[in-house]
Amino acid sequence: MKLDIQAIRKLIPHREPFLFLDTCEIIVPGEHGKSEKFFSSNEYFFKGHFPNNPIVPGVIIIEAMAQTAGVVVSYKLREYEEKSVLFMSVNKAKFRKPILPNDTVSFQVKFINSVRDVYKFEGTCYKGDTKVSEAEFSAMITYK
Repeated sequence: MKLDIQAIRKLIPHREPFLFLDTCEIIVPGEHGKSEKFFSSNEYFFKGHFPNNPIVPGVIIIEAMAQTAGVVVSYKLREYEEKSVLFMSVNKAKFRKPILPNDTVSFQVKFINSVRDVYKFEGTCYKGDTKVSEAEFSAMITYK
């Protein structure tokens, strides 16, 4: 199932300028997904990260992976309208190549395990076929 930005907004609470997904494909609900993001040269963070040598900050790359996992899990739990995905931890983060203005990247996430409402995923970011970063992270789903 391929989701556009409107469908993504229905599943996670993030909004511009802190929504870092353009599309998301649910491969296995709750377990595996892939998203894409085009980082325009007009992104707000390029002004300060870094002047004359702009690159996407690592924390935004990690956040985009976590948002992808949030969509994948929320899609499986979409019958629960009042829920939040709360980022808890990040481990084993590696940044191999920079993401530059006007790059399109894809984020792939795969479920590792869950304990109650805490989900752990591994994420990988690609620019074309080149792996540019990776991390493991966890988030808690809360219900209102």
